[in-house]
Amino acid sequence: MSILSSAVDVLRCFSSTRHDVTVTDLVTLLGMPKSNASRLLRAMRDEGLLETVGESKRYRPSLLLNQVGHLYRFAASLIDRADAIVGRVSDQIGHTGYISVRRGNEIVGVTAHPGRHALRVVTSIGDRIPAFASSTGRALLARLSDEEVRALYPAGFTPPSATAPQDMDELLARLAIVRRAGFAESHDEAVHGVRAISVAVGDPTTGDEVALCLSFPAATVEPAERLAIIRSLGQGAAEIAALIQDKRFIPLNLSIAETAP
Repeated sequence: MSILSSAVDVLRCFSSTRHDVTVTDLVTLLGMPKSNASRLLRAMRDEGLLETVGESKRYRPSLLLNQVGHLYRFAASLIDRADAIVGRVSDQIGHTGYISVRRGNEIVGVTAHPGRHALRVVTSIGDRIPAFASSTGRALLARLSDEEVRALYPAGFTPPSATAPQDMDELLARLAIVRRAGFAESHDEAVHGVRAISVAVGDPTTGDEVALCLSFPAATVEPAERLAIIRSLGQGAAEIAALIQDKRFIPLNLSIAETAP
């Protein structure tokens, strides 16, 4: 094992609950001989990757790593990060994935990853669909207050299908479910025969918000696959939300996902 890979293993020991490590920690976590762990921590300190905590024998990430983290935070756009997640989930599960943004009371797809199944959903990038009648739209609308949602539809709306929200009260009721569940679903609404699952995340620095979505023919997905889609999208979005400190992110409530049809 190279010293570089060993140093990476040490960095992976840090987490939101472990802010510093000791030689003993590395022995326990990595199975590393005590003498090797001691030399590695000192070498990482000397090269500026770690620093000691006061006069103790505990080590934590250095200011250099903190600065690199900030650079990474701004190096990629929200769409880039979300698209990478959707691409990964689409590849794993096989259904078409999209990244969409809200423009007023409509949703616009900005990236797509075509699924590999024989039966697959394909929607053209740039097409606009009603936000109230789509999973992507409701995932994003759920980040607004009810008053803000009402303001988007001063004259109400005309539902495109019987399974879409029929009026403002029904829309707000569905958004309340999204806020509890952390994801939105649509079934045969804006696009006939299509079912979709979406989650949303936003960048508080830029104000940008995106929906991560997988869509598929309504009759093809079994309950276990549906849960896998929800879990994968939700976990991916949570990674982004933690990185960009999205305080309005709605985490998954899998108990709701498991009981919903």
